[in-house]
Amino acid sequence: MHCLSLYDSVARHEAIEKVVVRNEERKYWRFRPGRWYGGIITADAVGCGLVCRYCWVSDAIMFQPAHVGKFYSPEVVAKILVDMARKRNLKQLRISGGEPTIGKEHLLQLLDNLIGRPYLFILETNGILIGNDQQYSKELAKYPFLHVRVSLKGCNEKEFAMLTGAKPEGFILQLKALENLLKAGVSCHPAAMTSFSTKENLKELTKRLRGISPKLAEDLEIEELILYPSVKRRIEKYDLKYYSAYTSEGALKE
Repeated sequence: MHCLSLYDSVARHEAIEKVVVRNEERKYWRFRPGRWYGGIITADAVGCGLVCRYCWVSDAIMFQPAHVGKFYSPEVVAKILVDMARKRNLKQLRISGGEPTIGKEHLLQLLDNLIGRPYLFILETNGILIGNDQQYSKELAKYPFLHVRVSLKGCNEKEFAMLTGAKPEGFILQLKALENLLKAGVSCHPAAMTSFSTKENLKELTKRLRGISPKLAEDLEIEELILYPSVKRRIEKYDLKYYSAYTSEGALKE
């Protein structure tokens, strides 16, 4: 592992929040339509509490959150997403690009502005803050149009530390997030980055998910590496060995 000291994932989320959240405002760097989920409008947020070594965002966005993006109120973000969705006749919205659970009041107010509208909101999260605070999932339960995708960084604690540079206990918080969401009655499913995982480790993860809920194991989404040029440089820097990946053109590599 390239860094001698592993960081605390919760503490880093809290530190990043001080940079990218200003009262109820949150930093974003772009808004875009996309093909994911069959068509969706995305707000790309600035700032994440994990430093994933395969992340597709640029170094500037990852390491200089104070110098990129612009602050938006939750009302403005909701309006931009809805206006873009109307123009393209799409019914799904999401926040990506960074960690959307940073700035809880901003996120909850954004969701408040979508109540009564005909949209599914997909919250893509690493789950660290939801796993660390059981109340968070209870507050998210107010929104029946919300679905949460928890992106697991690897299949176990060791892989989590290898892929993020964070303390391995963070992986337990990711699993705890799924448990908290289910207890609160929030629609959710796990996704796992498996390109760096053995088949045995994936099998063990499936077993752990089944221990929380059989449905989590059934709904596990397999996430694989996409070798964008910046991603390729990043994984080479950390000497990460992958078992499978897609090229940016879409061809599967083994």
